[in-house]
Amino acid sequence: GVSHVLTLALQELSLLCKRDVNGVGMLYDLLRSRWLQALLKIYECLQHYLGKRPAPVTLQARALSREVVELLREAPQSGEIKELRRLLRSPHFKAALLSAHDTVAQKDFEPTLPPLPDNIPENEEAMRIVCLVKNNQPLGATIKRHEVTGDITVARVIHGGLADRSGLLYAGDKLVEVNGVPVEGLEPEQVINIL
Repeated sequence: GVSHVLTLALQELSLLCKRDVNGVGMLYDLLRSRWLQALLKIYECLQHYLGKRPAPVTLQARALSREVVELLREAPQSGEIKELRRLLRSPHFKAALLSAHDTVAQKDFEPTLPPLPDNIPENEEAMRIVCLVKNNQPLGATIKRHEVTGDITVARVIHGGLADRSGLLYAGDKLVEVNGVPVEGLEPEQVINIL
């Protein structure tokens, strides 16, 4: 995928960096940046989701069912055809299953994000909202209090852990809120209990 291509490009650029070719160092740093890596992981996840997302064959299964029942009425009557007609005309099949199918098929369950404002200053810090579902596995990151600002920050991300695999948390990220609870003024141990 895209991450593999980026890894190959970084390997090539590292060779050029050693030869000090103009601008290659800046390009190498850009391609190695955390935000670009995270953006590419998100892009690949979205592409994977779009590729495997189920799509209904029809939006009107009830109407199609009625049409099939009419066609079966004209067909030579065998035991199987009578059974199929009976199943397609049963209230449970028509009302529950087909109606539910049509309702779900006609809805758009894609997440909608609000548009970004046009007047964001270039030097403004960006805030990310990160959602990680842990279940019983550990987060795979440690936190600490920043010596100067007193903010709670991610101290390190453990390779192979949930945070690392998600590509959404990085060492140095400031935690503002965890599970809807503001962390300002809390001790790292209290934040760990919320996590």
